[in-house]
Amino acid sequence: MSSLAVITARGGSKRIPKKNIKEFCGKPILCYSIQAALESGCFEEVMVSTDSEEIRRIALGAGAKVPFLRSEQTSNDYATTAQVLEEVLGEYEKRGRNFDAVCCIYPTAPFVTAAKLQNAMGKLQETGADTVSPVVRFSYPPQRGFVVENGYTVMKWPENRTARSQDLEPMYHDCGQFYCLKVESFREQHQIFMKKMVSIELPESEVQDIDTMEDWKIAELKYRLMQEGMHEQCH
Repeated sequence: MSSLAVITARGGSKRIPKKNIKEFCGKPILCYSIQAALESGCFEEVMVSTDSEEIRRIALGAGAKVPFLRSEQTSNDYATTAQVLEEVLGEYEKRGRNFDAVCCIYPTAPFVTAAKLQNAMGKLQETGADTVSPVVRFSYPPQRGFVVENGYTVMKWPENRTARSQDLEPMYHDCGQFYCLKVESFREQHQIFMKKMVSIELPESEVQDIDTMEDWKIAELKYRLMQEGMHEQCH
């Protein structure tokens, strides 16, 4: 199965300036995604999709390919991940290169490892899934969540008021790290979360949405904990 890794890293970032190349525990955060993809050995090519010359230089220095820059249409705030991937696959097709699978990796995902990518790509091949993506369990059951109505806080599903947490169906959410996709199915469905999706559950300690500087600091703490855990396993 011929596979391509696409790391999506545009230049614009409003809440955290230069977020995709900001230093994270000693090196640009983008480099962690590139390194994991290269070390996994799963991909014929590891490329970075960007509209920034600065990001292009850093990506090339880290060992990724940047054969073309993004178009204006996929560089704005409203372009979806699916649109970026469709553009990338189209550009490779113009160059006579086609792939059976594509793995989209976000640039601010330092918790991605070669082993996680190997696991996901293996599942993509073995299970017949269209999408394989990591998920994390909600730390508190959403079924017992609140909403604000007319100024008052009320239970969204009052029928669960007395339900025990362990009796409610476990629910999960996207980790925002990477998505392994069958290209043929993606071409038909034009979305990341396709009909036949298989997930890999990650612990909360290896997942962090990074939108603010507080998120960034929490992510660095979690990353150091993950590294310590991996180091202990080796001894």
